[in-house]
Amino acid sequence: MAIIPSALSPISNSIDNIFPDKYLVRMQEMLIRSGMYIKASDILTLIFGAGIFLGIIALIAFLLLGADPLIGFIIGLIAPATLIFTWIFFMMERRVDSIEQGTPDFLRQIASLLRSGVGVETALEDISKHGEGPLTDELKRAVIEIKIGSTFEDALLGMGERLKSKTLDRTFRMIIEGRRVGGSLADVIETVAEDLRAVLALQRERKANVMMSVMFLLIAGVVAAPFALGMAMTYNSFIGSLGKPNPLADAALTSATGYIIIHSIIVGLLMGIVLYGSAKKGVKFSLALVPVSYGIFYAIILIGPSVMGMT
Repeated sequence: MAIIPSALSPISNSIDNIFPDKYLVRMQEMLIRSGMYIKASDILTLIFGAGIFLGIIALIAFLLLGADPLIGFIIGLIAPATLIFTWIFFMMERRVDSIEQGTPDFLRQIASLLRSGVGVETALEDISKHGEGPLTDELKRAVIEIKIGSTFEDALLGMGERLKSKTLDRTFRMIIEGRRVGGSLADVIETVAEDLRAVLALQRERKANVMMSVMFLLIAGVVAAPFALGMAMTYNSFIGSLGKPNPLADAALTSATGYIIIHSIIVGLLMGIVLYGSAKKGVKFSLALVPVSYGIFYAIILIGPSVMGMT
């Protein structure tokens, strides 16, 4: 599926030739995990083109506002990449969550078919032919892998590995182990389905209980720190306009910018720990918080002087 005009195809083809294959494959896997069946080189072409376009617009806007045009160009250049990759991360999490929520019902259907005398591979294929959504797409892929030579165990483990879900990986390994030791596979699968349903219910309850903490971190990262430091920089400029310049003004601005970026990254990682118990999953929050918090900080610096009557 192509998302770029044919005129930009040479750029996409050049990206295919220039970028190392391992990075393009890794990005392609991310796109598939997020449910976006698009060539990785097309996405990179879109990011590059949108970055140049927005960079020029931001450069002109900053010139008209009397601000540093280079900063405007840099912000416009990196904004599309930040937005698109943040969107991809959120879509990945949303898709995995949707698959996890649908897995207990899928397992119960498998158990019912097994009790009726159907083989496990046949049951998997029958279920994949009905329904729609991300779980059905993954089941169809697993069925294709089985048909071309993979075992049922490898297909399940491959699904968990692709989705990077510890919950699903643990669930599928329990099913495989139950099948290996013998006994009624239908009973094993149904027991695992109930266990997974309980785990998902606990995760939902945990998220609901920590939302106040998440909101506090979000307000601190996006509103409080950028606003406070932005007003401090504005006040510093106001004092300078009265003939009392601060020799550390430039250093203060650099320090404040660094603090905003570091603070936003830390807040994003803490949100990942609070919500998912993993700092790694907070990376997507950091990617979103950094440009937003810095944008608010810079906006305060730009409009602060006019609010304080300095212009």
